[in-house]
Amino acid sequence: MGYQRYLDWVNERIATRPGRIVLLFLVVTVVFTSGLGAIETETGQQQFIEDLESYETFQDVQRDFGDSFGESTTTTTLLQQDTNALSKQSLLRSLRAQERIADKDGMRVSGTSSPARDVARTIDPDATTLDAQIVAVEGATEREIDQAVRTTAETNSGFRSSVSEDFNREAASASVTESTVTHDAAEIDNREERVRDIVDTVGGDIRVLGGTPNTITTSLGIVLPAAFVLIVGFLVVAYRDLVDLVLGIVAIVMALVWTFGFIGLADIAFNPLLVSVPPLLIAVGIDFGIHVVNRYREERGADRDITDAMTVTSNQVLVAFFIVTGTTVIGFLSNLVSAFPPNRDFGVVAAIGIVFTFLIFGVFLPAAKVYTDRLRERYPIPTFSQSPFGSEGAASGRVLSGGVTVARRTPVIFLVVVLLATTAAGGYATGVATEFDSDDFLPEEETPDFLQYLGPLAPPEEFQAIENRNLRDRHFDQEEQVIVYIEANMRRDDALESLHRASQNPPATIDGEGREAEVTSLVTVIRDRAERDPQFRALVARNDLNDNGIPDDNLPVVYDALAERGQLSQFLSEDRRSTQVIYTADGTATNAEISAAGDELAAGYEGDASPTGIAIVFNAAGTLILDTVLQSLAITIVGSALFLVGIYWVLEGKPSLGVANMVPIAVAIVALVATMRYVGIDFNAINGGILAITVGLGTDYSVHVVHRFADEREERALEPALRRTVVGTGGALTGSMLTTVGGIGVLVLALNPVIGNFGLLTALSVVYAYLASMFILPSVLVVWDRLRRYDGESGSVADSVFPWTDEPGVTTDQGLATAPTGGDE
Repeated sequence: MGYQRYLDWVNERIATRPGRIVLLFLVVTVVFTSGLGAIETETGQQQFIEDLESYETFQDVQRDFGDSFGESTTTTTLLQQDTNALSKQSLLRSLRAQERIADKDGMRVSGTSSPARDVARTIDPDATTLDAQIVAVEGATEREIDQAVRTTAETNSGFRSSVSEDFNREAASASVTESTVTHDAAEIDNREERVRDIVDTVGGDIRVLGGTPNTITTSLGIVLPAAFVLIVGFLVVAYRDLVDLVLGIVAIVMALVWTFGFIGLADIAFNPLLVSVPPLLIAVGIDFGIHVVNRYREERGADRDITDAMTVTSNQVLVAFFIVTGTTVIGFLSNLVSAFPPNRDFGVVAAIGIVFTFLIFGVFLPAAKVYTDRLRERYPIPTFSQSPFGSEGAASGRVLSGGVTVARRTPVIFLVVVLLATTAAGGYATGVATEFDSDDFLPEEETPDFLQYLGPLAPPEEFQAIENRNLRDRHFDQEEQVIVYIEANMRRDDALESLHRASQNPPATIDGEGREAEVTSLVTVIRDRAERDPQFRALVARNDLNDNGIPDDNLPVVYDALAERGQLSQFLSEDRRSTQVIYTADGTATNAEISAAGDELAAGYEGDASPTGIAIVFNAAGTLILDTVLQSLAITIVGSALFLVGIYWVLEGKPSLGVANMVPIAVAIVALVATMRYVGIDFNAINGGILAITVGLGTDYSVHVVHRFADEREERALEPALRRTVVGTGGALTGSMLTTVGGIGVLVLALNPVIGNFGLLTALSVVYAYLASMFILPSVLVVWDRLRRYDGESGSVADSVFPWTDEPGVTTDQGLATAPTGGDE
């Protein structure tokens, strides 16, 4: 076999120069360590949607019209909660809080807005400063305050949007109000903390809304130690030897250092999805390690010396590792078709990490094992159990051989039942939904109590920013906006009339009165200004040819007059070639319905009109999630199948083994998606590549079984070869499955529930792949073996149904085939 010379080259160096290999890998580890300090984190939803067309349109809107407060500004939102947040006492607290923030050095406040200021100006129209407004409210009676609130609600359209939905006009009351402070600086050190300290001095319940908390570091601080402790416990059971345990742990740490170092050196931002990479690598690495140690112990138990035992081990496991690495890399790299940059980064990092894991556990660990075992022969190093994990005589061996028992009796009938069950589950699985929701990127308001026992690793008991966000969501109307961005020559005479015409007869999802939509646009700005400014009203009238309040002549002159009053930049670009029209959509409508309404609205405009808005962006992202799932799955299945067919053709001369290899993976995929629907987990931006990961990780289990079977079948009859494969390899696979599920399952401890769900799904995919490989694949291999051997001389079609009879060279005893003469079990 052509590949054998490469294996021989590796085996020779492992056997003759293990110390040099160990030293080389340690030096490379030091090199990758240099990249650890360069890792930067990136969180939030923007990184997932920044490449979407609708989001680019949103950025165009921000570029052209988002500088109404200046190019370098930021805002702080305050939420005030009280029995009546519009009472005299609450209004005074709000005004004093705004005043103290504005007076504080370094806060660079350029303006504030709040219901308290609106009410104060109603009481005293001349009170334009915070000081004067405090005086106006202090001097008013409770009755005058209540009347001012009612008047403000009637005359100020913006007032209602800054008070909670439970606002009662007659009682002049609301439980929550929202205020905004604008800072004349893009960045202010510790802005939220400093504002929080200031508002605490006025009393009452005034909260700083706050930004999205970054939970990546905290989650890693919980997940990695938990995975490490859990896996070490499993390794103690699997290895039962201190030296082997230490070697396994060192290899795991090296794989993590190499991968994290690569992230830093490659300047890849550490996003929430990458939290799952370390447990994945730990799990796959432990799988590889158990296979190396288990197979090596099998060969040592057959009285082979260190060199021969490791040579036989490497010849078998390195090929299997290469196949597993190939299919897993294909699965991870299929994320490159994702529309979301973090998913693409995840695919690259995970693929590179798997390659590193292959090298470390396929070359370094065997070399380190040879090196230490030779030291054991020279020095009194303690040696504990050296028996392989799982043997035919053990209880675990009897359980693992269950798939062989089924394959011995009724493989075809069993596979037909599996096919029918999988088809039914597949039909059910088609009902799984997709979603893109900002909540996917947020932790829960309160962290689980048991996490508080982690000492220095414990997360905050609660996230105030999330609590405030939830408070806002509960108490304020969640209306959605649809923004239509129009690129056209806005100087032409009919430009404003065309905007007005496009707002007629809006879709049902868009709020409006009669046949006209509720909009905010250049037209409404001109009309509002004309109502309040006689001079501007006269200018509009002179240029309004059809007397409908919309100028249709000399528009540049109208724009210049409006610009002098500072009301133009929010709706007209500097070059007068783009504008925005803002619609209000029904907050109860779905993202898909709002997106459809946006397309319909944009179609009514002249020029190049593009709809955008949060609901539209999220709907586009949700649609792309399904595309990503299907594309990555198709690439992974086709790529893995071709790879397996090709590799088994090259290695064994049996390409059809590659097809048999894929059967348990297909079953695992269907079972996983059906489970997702059953437990109510939708496909989202985080778990969109889970099926590709299922193929990548699941192939690990079936490859080890198939490759071992192919080797055993060359020397033994069908039943002994299959039993030896399933029991021998099954012990290692069981240990691997337990460590993988434990290592990945700890992701449920991550502070973001969506990461926890990702860990749960990945763990389930491993369990399903393991079960399918142990209990379904044996029957597949029996049928494959009989069909492949059917040549009209050595068998018949009936052999596929009743496989354990009349095999040439094999005698039978109560239906159990025994090994040919000269074979050993």
